[in-house]
Amino acid sequence: MSDLKADTQRIRECSRALQRIYHSFTDRANPAEDFSPAELGNQRIVDAFDEFASNWKIHRKDLAEQIETLGTITWEAAKSYDAIDAELAAALRRQDAKTKQGQGPS
Repeated sequence: MSDLKADTQRIRECSRALQRIYHSFTDRANPAEDFSPAELGNQRIVDAFDEFASNWKIHRKDLAEQIETLGTITWEAAKSYDAIDAELAAALRRQDAKTKQGQGPS
């Protein structure tokens, strides 16, 4: 028998966290967008964030899609683990019932 264990709740939490990251990536390209130079310290910082946002925009879409895909995969993995676990438990209960009735393994 295998000792494989899957914490499906934790896998689902991972999926939800990936979806939050995905939305963060797609909702805001420039983290300093709503701040003034006075709030950030000076114009050089604002310019650095603007340059970062321009470079980031190029790669952000691909990365966001990969994160979204990974979120979907983890969610589906949790569903699959739960389904397999339920099927195995049902099969074991059926086998136990047959054994108790004296039918033995089939």
